[in-house]
Parts: sequence; C-alpha cells; structure tokens
Amino acid sequence: MFLLVTGASGVGKSTVRAAVADALNDRVEAVELWHVVPIPQQPDVEWRNRAVEAVVRRALELQEQGRHLMLSGDPVPPGELFAAPSADKLDGVAVCLLDCAPREQTARLAARGDDPAALAHHIAFAEWLREHVRDPRHRPEVITALGWDAMRWHRWTSLQAGDPRWRFTVVDTTGMAQSEAAAAVLDWARGALNSPAVPVVPAARGGGDGRP
Repeated sequence: MFLLVTGASGVGKSTVRAAVADALNDRVEAVELWHVVPIPQQPDVEWRNRAVEAVVRRALELQEQGRHLMLSGDPVPPGELFAAPSADKLDGVAVCLLDCAPREQTARLAARGDDPAALAHHIAFAEWLREHVRDPRHRPEVITALGWDAMRWHRWTSLQAGDPRWRFTVVDTTGMAQSEAAAAVLDWARGALNSPAVPVVPAARGGGDGRP
C-alpha cells in the first residue's frame, strides 16, 4: 500500500515522518522525495511529477516484497499521486492530509525562516488542498498546468465527491505538540494498513485505466 501524508508547508509532514518511521519500520519504508530522486537546483512541476512516479515505482518494488511505502515531507496532492503513470498498479492508496489554522501555519513558517514573500502562497495552497480532498474537481489546473505529459490526470478529475477511491483522513495539527501529531498519524497509518485496500483503478477495469 502507498501511504501519502500530505499538506502545505508548515503543517508538520517531515516532523511526523521522522517520528513515526521507526515505529513502522518493519512494515513500511518512510520517505521524502529526495530519498528516492535527487532534487535539481531549480525543480519544476514536471520534475515533481516525475519524482512522484519514481516514488510510486519504489512502492511497487516494496509491494512485491509484501511491504509498504509512506511518502511524507512533500506537498504532493493526492491528485498528483493518482495521476502518476504507474499508480494503477498499486494494490492500495491511503491519504492523510495534515492541516493547521492559517495563523499557526504563518507563525511556523516565520519561525523556521521562510521567505515572508512566499507566506501568502503557502496559505493559499493549504486552502486549495482542503477543497481538493473534499471535491476532486476543484480547480485541477493548480497541479495540472505545466505538468509532465505522461500523467493520467483523468483518473481523479473524472471522479465525483464521495467516490470510495477519493477518501481521506484529515489531521488538524493546530495547537498539537509534535508528539501528538505523530501519534495521530501513526494511528491512521496502522488503521489504513489493517483496512481493505482501495486501489486507484478498480479491479473490475482490469487493473488498468485504458490509456497507453
């Protein structure tokens, strides 16, 4: 299974990954994009799409071994994961969105020294992610524009809200200690691993999506 822990900058993704990696190590390989692919000096949208595909392929390697992968630390929207060319081969996907109130997100980003000019962008992306997980048809151009032409965007832009494949757990980290956020994600991950897998493409369609 592919476990995606996502969210905008400042919500605690990297902190959570570091905290839960050891607890899940016997079953799950916990990574960020840079663990799998080198980050170029000027990463763009196409690079990130290709990087997500590389992580999916790593998850497929682990799947053959009976293990799982968690991606946590990068603001990868679930639609981007669904659209990765090889995602239809995953036996299951589970997504946890980390979120926090705009005021706290701003304070966290300022405390770690982020560029003040970029704060509004991070807040806006967090707002978009909240709508993205609620409605798969909400402003898809936010992530499809300038993307890699191998991506299968229709896998999620064709879905309706409420589709069983489009289900998410949201953890609001506002006011949470790091240990509390990590405990919440660890509980979610264990629950996801012990629940029936939900693949990106239903088995009834032959495990593929009809695209070359």
